[in-house]
Amino acid sequence: MIRVLLADDHPLVRQGVRSVVDRQPDMRVIGEAGDVAALDAWLGRSDVDVLVLDLSLPGVSSGLDLTRRVRRAAPALPIVIFTMYAEDVLGLHLLREGALAYLSKDRAPDELLRAVRKAARRERYVTDRLADLAVSRGPAEEQPPHQTLTPREYQVFLLLLQGRTPTEIAQELALNPSTVSNHLAHVREKLGATSNADVLRYAHRVGLLD
Repeated sequence: MIRVLLADDHPLVRQGVRSVVDRQPDMRVIGEAGDVAALDAWLGRSDVDVLVLDLSLPGVSSGLDLTRRVRRAAPALPIVIFTMYAEDVLGLHLLREGALAYLSKDRAPDELLRAVRKAARRERYVTDRLADLAVSRGPAEEQPPHQTLTPREYQVFLLLLQGRTPTEIAQELALNPSTVSNHLAHVREKLGATSNADVLRYAHRVGLLD
């Protein structure tokens, strides 16, 4: 029996995933967490086989930080990321950070179940979209510009896309404002942008913003 922990801040999403999982003969949900504090309380336990993790839990500044937090607290716990963020945005980054699967929430339930089963066997599940991205990646100059950002630059980039000001980004990441300004300068340079508004226009152009 695969014992699954659900971490998502939306009760309706947790209810939907639980319904799908609990109908399977080989797995069941044994717990839920709606924020980081609740998730932390589960991470020290040995009765969880797979964590299905949303990236937008209250109490943490970014999906990268959240994934790293889980890896530090429970290095052997398989992570299946199930999130609203498109696979192009953070998928390859978070697979490198140790997640065994990354699926956006528009994926079919059967695909999530396949990912959970593979993760329980300590095997990686890669969607067709991420496989295409991994195969197509060449030298840095041939990659889409946003995929050349460092993990910290990605954090700053995503918070900017969420409407945060540089001051708010500095507060959320506990960074000096000048450090955030430097990261934003690097983001603009890599994206070929001359202003933060240009960064938002880039995100719209490549489909990272509606």
